[in-house]
Amino acid sequence: MSFPSPFYRWRPHPWHGLEVGPNPPSVVHAYIEITPFDTVKYELDKVTGYLAVDRPQRTSALPPTLYGFVPRTYCGRRVGAMMKNAKMGDHDPLDICVLSERPINRSDVILKARVVGGLPMLDDGEADDKIIAVLKDDHLWSGVQDITELPGVLVERLRHYFETYKLVPGKASRVSIETAYNREHAEKVIKAAMEDYQEEHGT
Repeated sequence: MSFPSPFYRWRPHPWHGLEVGPNPPSVVHAYIEITPFDTVKYELDKVTGYLAVDRPQRTSALPPTLYGFVPRTYCGRRVGAMMKNAKMGDHDPLDICVLSERPINRSDVILKARVVGGLPMLDDGEADDKIIAVLKDDHLWSGVQDITELPGVLVERLRHYFETYKLVPGKASRVSIETAYNREHAEKVIKAAMEDYQEEHGT
């Protein structure tokens, strides 16, 4: 019996076993952990590769887009050096938010995402960038090449979500987000995260 190439006898680890994308840093793979319909925050268990329940969301806000990470990326010293006032990267894979016209209501999926920009989020002194992308071949967003071409309200919704999704009543926020950056800078962040991954985890 013959199998297609490549053939995975076992499920590959979403962070370490998948490719960065078909044409990084412009078009990357996104492993989706959370959808705009989730009131629970799911997060990849880094040991097993399964989705785990991180926490039920305390606030009523829902993520405005699909949310996950780019495989084989790592936010280490290079990513940290690119953000003002960051002590380091957050030691996680690089986060990505993906716009899709058609509702995608399940997580634990892989998709191709075309990068258009990003949000420079500083979380407790660590760089926690949020790359913003559109679903590749999405008809509604096919003409968008840069974050400046997105409706401003969408970017503001993303900013508000990430500024508030960790809020705890009575405690000061540890999160700050500066001005959104363009596709060119986002691609530089992705390259840095790819290099950080090679340094931290090898091939």
